Amino acid sequence: MTQAFLTDVADTLARIEADGMMKRERMITSPQGGRIDVGDRAVLNLCANNYLGLADHPDLVAAARAAMDSHGFGMASVRFICGTQDLHRELEQRLARFLGKDDSILFAACFDANGGLFEPLFGPEDAIVSDALNHASIIDGIRLCKAKRYRYANSDMADLEGQLQLARDEGARHIVIATDGVFSMDGYLAKLPEINVLAQKYGALVMVDDCHATGFMGPKGAGTPAHAGVEVDLLTGTLGKALGGSIGGYIAGPQPVIDLLRQRARPYLFSNSLPPAIVAAGIEAIRLVEEGDALRARLFDNAAYWRAGLTAVGFELLPGEHPIIPVMLGEAQLAQDMAARLFDEGVYVSGFFFPVVPRGQARIRTQMNAALTRADLDRGLAAFETVGTALGVI
Repeated sequence: MTQAFLTDVADTLARIEADGMMKRERMITSPQGGRIDVGDRAVLNLCANNYLGLADHPDLVAAARAAMDSHGFGMASVRFICGTQDLHRELEQRLARFLGKDDSILFAACFDANGGLFEPLFGPEDAIVSDALNHASIIDGIRLCKAKRYRYANSDMADLEGQLQLARDEGARHIVIATDGVFSMDGYLAKLPEINVLAQKYGALVMVDDCHATGFMGPKGAGTPAHAGVEVDLLTGTLGKALGGSIGGYIAGPQPVIDLLRQRARPYLFSNSLPPAIVAAGIEAIRLVEEGDALRARLFDNAAYWRAGLTAVGFELLPGEHPIIPVMLGEAQLAQDMAARLFDEGVYVSGFFFPVVPRGQARIRTQMNAALTRADLDRGLAAFETVGTALGVI
C-alpha cells in the first residue's frame, strides 16, 4: 500500500474530525437492554432499536442455546449447497404466516435482502420509483439493478404520480414503487394507502422495507401495511430490531417471486446461511411478538410520555406517532456535545449528522423501549433538561 494513499485516507479522517462528524463507539459490557453497562458505568439506553425489549429476553437465549445443542454452531455453507436446516424453513414459513405472505427467504441482514431483491426481478425495460429518503440498502439494491431509476420527494404523492406517469410514458414494462415503511431518521410513516391507490392506477408493484415497524406497528405487530390496512407486494425486514435484535433479514412475497430469488439473489446464493441459534431465537421471537399486545401497549405509552416530557421543557421534536422521537439540534458538533454530556449524566444516546441526515439537520434520535420504566423515563427527561439548559438548546 502506497504512502500517498495512506496520506489521503488520513487527510479524509482529519477533515471528518475537524467537521465534528467523527463517529465513535462505546464498549457495552452487558447484554443489550433498556439499562446497560458501558465499561464500569450503568447507563440508561435510549438509542437502541430494541423496541420491545426482547434483546436479552430469557426465552430467546434459551431457544438459541437449545438450538446450538441440537443443530450445532454454524452452517459453514450457503443454502443451496449444504446450508439449509429444518429450522431455516420453519422460520421462513413462520415469517410468511405472520406477515400474510406466501413465503419468505432469509438473508444475513436486511441490507443483503434489499441488495438482492431488485436485480433478479427487474431489467432494463423496467422502472423503479424510489422515495428520496429511502434507506441506504434500498438505494444500493437499486443501483445493482439495470432498471431505469426514478425518485420522488419524501412522501410527496404528487411527485410520485409524476414519476409514475413519466415511467409509463417512457415505456416501462414493470414498475415498482420502493419505500421504507418507516423513515428511520425521522420516525415518519410512509403513506401506504395513497401509494397503493397510485400503484393501482399505474399498474405498479409496491415494495416496503419494514425494518422499523415489524413486531410493534399494526395488529399483532405485523408492520406498516397492517397498520395502514393495506396489502403490498414485496416486504423486506429484519430480525435485528424488534424481533430480538440479532442479525438476519428477509423478503416476503408471492411464491413465484420467492422461488426466483432462491435461484438468483446473489447475497442469498453466495453468503453462509444464518446460524441455527439465530434462527431458533427468531422463531421464538415471532411467538413472543404474536402474544405481545401488552409489550406494544407499554412501548407506545412510553413513547407518548417521553414525547410529552421533552416538549414540555422546550425541545424541538419532529412530529409523529412512532417510537422514534428525534430531538432536533441543527449542527453536528452540538449533537456530538449533547450526546457526550448526556452520557456524563448517565444517559446513552447518539448524535446523528451528515451524511446520515442532511447538513443542518443534526439531531439526537431517541428511541423508546417497552422495557423502560416510568422511573427510567423521568431520569432521562431530567438529564435532557439539565444538558439542554447548559448547552443553550432550551
